[in-house]
Amino acid sequence: MKNIINTVALEVKEVLEKVDSNEAIRLAEEIERVNRIFIAGTGRSGLIGKVVAMRLMHSGYPVYVVGETITPSIGSDDLLLIISGSGSTSSLINYAKRAKEIEATVALVTTNRDSKIGSISDYLIIIPAATKKRLESEPTTAQPLGNQFDQSAHLLLDAVVIYLLNNNPDRNSHTSLEQKHTNLE
Repeated sequence: MKNIINTVALEVKEVLEKVDSNEAIRLAEEIERVNRIFIAGTGRSGLIGKVVAMRLMHSGYPVYVVGETITPSIGSDDLLLIISGSGSTSSLINYAKRAKEIEATVALVTTNRDSKIGSISDYLIIIPAATKKRLESEPTTAQPLGNQFDQSAHLLLDAVVIYLLNNNPDRNSHTSLEQKHTNLE
């Protein structure tokens, strides 16, 4: 078990070391600039999107998860953040196209710079991780399916939130964050 844990941790560390930090900084700057943030993904990437949305909400950002019943319509001053390893999920392509029609900003976290969603997006963060496709260009992994991408996206997007908090001292107090944490548990 210890060997598996260390292998997974090392794989994710190696992937994150290859991420262009300037891409992550540009996403953070865009989050600061926009009116609201909308996050979309499917499957496990969608679950990672919900984790990131919760972190942003705790940090005082107006954020919504696409597909939830309380999610309002997106506007031209908003950001659609899509998490998709392949960058080719059909429902997410449709979200990106619709957001662009409305003149919202689209950002994509993906492994595939040349993907369909990538060609629509204003900003990309490339995570050079393995996906369920197991393409020759992807790193080897001991993990199944898209685990390596999803874990890397989770940690990278948590780092973006920490970057935002570090640059916004008013948002970065334990009291401020705790006040937004659920109290119905």
